[in-house]
Amino acid sequence: MSKIQDALRKIRGTQSGGSTATQSKPLSEQEPTVPSQFAKLTTIEVDPNDSQVLEDLRLIEIDRVVLRQNGFLAPEAQERSMADQYRLIKRPILENVRLQVPPQEGVSPMNLIMVASALSGDGKTFTCINLALSVATEKDTSVLLVDADVAKPHISTLLGIDDQPGLIDLLTTENMDPESAVIRTDIPGLSVLPAGQVHPNANELLASRRMARVVSALSLNDPSRVVIFDSPPILPTSESRVLAMSMGQIVMVVRAGHTPQHAVTEALDSLDHSKAINLVLNQAANGFGSDGYGMYGYGYGHRPAAEVANDAD
Repeated sequence: MSKIQDALRKIRGTQSGGSTATQSKPLSEQEPTVPSQFAKLTTIEVDPNDSQVLEDLRLIEIDRVVLRQNGFLAPEAQERSMADQYRLIKRPILENVRLQVPPQEGVSPMNLIMVASALSGDGKTFTCINLALSVATEKDTSVLLVDADVAKPHISTLLGIDDQPGLIDLLTTENMDPESAVIRTDIPGLSVLPAGQVHPNANELLASRRMARVVSALSLNDPSRVVIFDSPPILPTSESRVLAMSMGQIVMVVRAGHTPQHAVTEALDSLDHSKAINLVLNQAANGFGSDGYGMYGYGYGHRPAAEVANDAD
C-alpha cells in the first residue's frame, strides 16, 4: 500500500468516529477578528526619500502570548510536543531544499513551499504559521512567510499588515523590487510578505510572467531562505492551482474527522505529481488528548519526504 493510500485510510478511519477532540470549532481554525491583538507594525520616522532605510526599520512585533490564547500556537503545556511534531514535519522538507543545490533549470526551486488544504477550515493557516516558526529556529536557514491567500488574507490580518503593500502590489507594479515589500519580524530569521491589495484578476496575476519573476527573485535573493506561501484552499478556488505551478513543494493540510476523503483525492488529483507533495493530518485523535493538535505527515510525489510521524503522535 502506498503512503498516500495509507494516509487516506487513516483519514477515513478518523471520519468514522476515531477522533476524540471535544472542541466544536478549534480556535486555530477561526478567522482573525482583532488584528492589533496579535502583532504591531512599528515604523520610525525617517527621510521619506530614503526608502531603503524605511524598509529596514519596519518591524512586526509578534505577541506569542496572545497568539497562544487565540489558538494559533499550542498551549504552553503542549508547546514542547508541538515543537517536536514540526521538527519531524520540516526536516524532510528542508532536506529536499538541501538536495537541490544549485537549483535545476526548468524545475521549480524546492525552497518555494505552498501550504494549502482541500477545503477551508482545515487549519492551513495554523500549520503555515507554526511551520514558519519552526523553520526560523534553524541555524543556517531563514524563512519568508508569504500571504498568498489573496482573497482572504488571514495572515496579513492576524499580523495587522493587511494595509501594507504585498504580493498583489508586486504583481501589478512592474518595477517594484520584491524585497521592498518584505517586512521583518522581531523573531530572528522570520520575515513576512503581506497579501497586498485586493484585485479582481488575482488568478491571472498569479499566472503571469511577472509572478514567475517575483517568485524567482524571492527564491534566489537569499540562498539560505525558505519561502512558505499560505495558499487559498484548493477546491473552492482557482488561485491555489495556479500558485502551485510556481512551487517546488506542496504541503496539504487535512483535518482529521472533517475533510471528506473524496475532497482529499480530488485536491491531490489537481496537483502536479512530479512535485514533492506532503500530506499533513491535522487534529488527529490521540495526538495531544482532547485539544486535538495531533499531526501526521506523509510523503508523495517527486523526491518525496518520508513519513514524518507515527501513530503514537
